[in-house]
Amino acid sequence: MNKTKINSLEFAQRMGAYSHGYTVDVGDSKIIFTTGQVALDKEGNVVHPNDAAKQAEFIFESLNKILNEAGASLDDAVKATVYVTDMNDFSKISEVRNQYFKNSEPVSTLVEVSKLVKVGCVLEIEVIAVVKK
Repeated sequence: MNKTKINSLEFAQRMGAYSHGYTVDVGDSKIIFTTGQVALDKEGNVVHPNDAAKQAEFIFESLNKILNEAGASLDDAVKATVYVTDMNDFSKISEVRNQYFKNSEPVSTLVEVSKLVKVGCVLEIEVIAVVKK
């Protein structure tokens, strides 16, 4: 089994021992795992503080960048996990999510959490995608 880290200079400096993503070769396919993405710019500042819809757009674009580095896109997503600090934002997030996942329709989990890594971050999303090698 071959596995490869994905770490992009387009993102904020990592705050610990983790990677933005990983690809794992499995037969004639590869599975791409992304780390949970929050709305941080390259300098580590929160983008669109407390705005779930705008953060969702930013995060989905970030996830797509990570997947693109592995030769995939959100169209290849098979699993999504969404962490939100206020379940009342569900409809705003869902509207954005549906635009990005209209082709893949991945299995999904949505969980409300008390807080995320930085004040102003209201949403964190991770995905798993699969593509042919």
